[in-house]
Amino acid sequence: MITTDTHGQGICLVTPNMPRLTAATATAFKDEVVQMIDQGYDKLVIDLAEVSFVDSSGLGALVGLLKRVGTRGEIILCQPADSVMQMFRITRMDRVFRFLPDRAQALDALNAG
Repeated sequence: MITTDTHGQGICLVTPNMPRLTAATATAFKDEVVQMIDQGYDKLVIDLAEVSFVDSSGLGALVGLLKRVGTRGEIILCQPADSVMQMFRITRMDRVFRFLPDRAQALDALNAG
């Protein structure tokens, strides 16, 4: 369901391998990412390049991950499709999450922080 690529200092790149982050996939996605957080990876880059649609369940899963990381870490989202970004804007979640254009910039931001 996801591909992970770990980097030092608690940093993990998470790539959802699904075109839609919806009620059908959100719980499994969240559970897999929580496993990474529980292993000590509390600085996450979630690359949304392959995701073309996110519904409220998908947003809920991402918010749940943000809560799980808490103040000890950070989540950066990168490469969202226009349709996905529109959902974040409509729900005002674009003010909650940090977005960067690509995974390299997101990883650099976490390494610097």
